[in-house]
Amino acid sequence: MTMNPKALIVEGGAMRGIFACGVLDAFMEKQFLPYDFAIGVSAGASNLVGYLSHAPKRSLQVITQMATDKAFFNLARFAKGGNLVDVKWLWNESNQRFPIDCAKLFGSIPMYAATTNTTTGQADYFHVQPENLSQVIEATTALPIAYKETPCFSGGCYTDGGVADSIPVREAYRRGAKEITVILSHPLSYTMPPLKYPWLLKRLLARYPNIAESMLTRANNYNASLDFIRNPPKDVTIKVIAPPEEFAVKRLTMKKSVLLDGYNMGRRAGENHLASHNGTFGLVQENGHFC
Repeated sequence: MTMNPKALIVEGGAMRGIFACGVLDAFMEKQFLPYDFAIGVSAGASNLVGYLSHAPKRSLQVITQMATDKAFFNLARFAKGGNLVDVKWLWNESNQRFPIDCAKLFGSIPMYAATTNTTTGQADYFHVQPENLSQVIEATTALPIAYKETPCFSGGCYTDGGVADSIPVREAYRRGAKEITVILSHPLSYTMPPLKYPWLLKRLLARYPNIAESMLTRANNYNASLDFIRNPPKDVTIKVIAPPEEFAVKRLTMKKSVLLDGYNMGRRAGENHLASHNGTFGLVQENGHFC
């Protein structure tokens, strides 16, 4: 690894990942990959697979064509005790329709994905390799309650990485990164509110008390990551690419026109970041910093 490693962090957020999808497509268009490693969470990890395998618009097609399909998101199935979202179907089907260039993916920079260990409730970070790719992507996107299966591999069982570490900036810093670029899925003004019905969550996750506990402390951990971004240690620079305030995509938005608007906002943000990076945006400092 280089003397002052650069890291890319991509937050998840289910359908909100359409913003990062646009950012990364703008990066791919200019063959922009100045990072030494990347960490993705949930949908952010899926977006990184498209980016690091250099597959422009792959993630856009997966989100707008397949994540909006009833085979993936199905309220009636959930009401009958099945999956609200079927992440394994989405992964397998997307790979059939849009095969991944594994030579490019694994010939690129190291990619890590955050998962949440169901036993400890803590984040485990997996180095994505050919032999664990499918399992890690299923695990990092396995929304608690909404996805009934519990992916188990490498001696543990896992759920969505966003439960324990939605924005792994501190993990990137722990791994030595001195410049961290973060693609968020909420506008800069966002802070995560406390969970409204903790008693209900504890009941729904009675089999996994440490996951319930992580869900209850998730807002604190999320906001602590934002605080780290706003007030980083002196030996690290953090650059932020976030959706504008008018970004209307929600976690389970299915309306394609809204998703496409969110994607285009991501493309513009990516293009602005590139222009700023190249000194052509007309700004002295990085335009994406927290104010």
